[in-house]
Amino acid sequence: MRPALLDTLPGYSAGAFRADLLAGITVAMVALPLSLAIAIASGAAPATGLVTAVVAGGLISLLGGSRVQIGGPTGAFIVVVHGVIATHGFDGLVLATLMAGGILIVAGVSKAGSLIRFVPEPVINGFTLGIAIIIATSQLKDLFGLSVEGTPAGLPEILPALWVARASLTPAALGIGLATMVAIIVLRRAFPRFPGLIVAVGATSGAAVLLGLPVESIADRFGALPDRLPLPALPGITLARLAELLPSALTIAFLAGIESLLSAVVADRMTGQTHRPNAEITATGVANVASSLVGGLPATGAIARTATNIRAGGATPVAGLVHAVGVLAMMLLAAPLAGALALPALAGLLILTAWNMSEPHKWRDWAAAGRSDRVLLLLTMALTVLVDLTVAIGVGVALGLALRQRRADAPPPPWRPRRR
Repeated sequence: MRPALLDTLPGYSAGAFRADLLAGITVAMVALPLSLAIAIASGAAPATGLVTAVVAGGLISLLGGSRVQIGGPTGAFIVVVHGVIATHGFDGLVLATLMAGGILIVAGVSKAGSLIRFVPEPVINGFTLGIAIIIATSQLKDLFGLSVEGTPAGLPEILPALWVARASLTPAALGIGLATMVAIIVLRRAFPRFPGLIVAVGATSGAAVLLGLPVESIADRFGALPDRLPLPALPGITLARLAELLPSALTIAFLAGIESLLSAVVADRMTGQTHRPNAEITATGVANVASSLVGGLPATGAIARTATNIRAGGATPVAGLVHAVGVLAMMLLAAPLAGALALPALAGLLILTAWNMSEPHKWRDWAAAGRSDRVLLLLTMALTVLVDLTVAIGVGVALGLALRQRRADAPPPPWRPRRR
């Protein structure tokens, strides 16, 4: 349960701080457009993404069990958050996030962090693929500048709505979105340690303004961004409301715990270190409680931002704290500029994020896996896309554990002596 920060403070040098400072600033520049895009795609106000990055991201670094983990809002939550807001309103999301934080704290204190090994990997891969598909298709509206009536929730509703609205395609929006995607890819390959996300989104958004293109910005749709953090406040709590939101809270807690620990494992592989899973789960729980109190989104460890932190030279949780302070500084000082970011540019950013979430470099390995693993992955993905993430997780985990038990109970193959 001991935070990793306490291990790094003894002997902390000025040189280490300079490295963490540069890494934290780099991650903050990556986190700003991502946090805005994730909040918008989730059906929430853009500012909620920034608030989550500052409050939850800071607490995950302060209390977490990984030295290099960066926390905040992530793309994996878009589907869940959008569904909770559509069904229960934003106040329902706040209460569900508060409950999920409490569940994670109990799990961490109970030392349940090691239970991740019981979740079958094909299930994790399957619902990650499903989420990536939903995120990408949900961004086609803004990428093409379409005028779609209402807010379709799932893939079966999104695609027909886009087809009906095809005549409203805006070439300028598509051009800005595609230019942003190309710029991100080029900058990422040419300068992998450079915060190319904010440069690409900022450059194409600036071009849209200078050229007077008919492209919608954050401020056009949502108004001006706030230049301060909201004061903490408790959501309305009743027994009926708690019971109603419990399934959503369990889903948020499960997803936050899984993604946080997966991100920490990836960080361990990149750095050769070892994280403390129970401290990481507890920190994620505290971060979600705090995020809910200031009207933020669910938060967890973010694999992309954690990898960016490591590549930029971050070596201690101080880099994560600098990242949170950096996002706060940009929120306080540059809110009008952030409000001018073009929505098609953010849509292009999220489509690339979804592509990276799907881990295309692993597709060949997944295709070569055993038949039962392939079926489990495809089933979980299909249920995520066509039914519901909660159903996908429940069915996938239950079926995966049953298959694992069946393999464990299978008798060994008959022994036959070799012919000589």
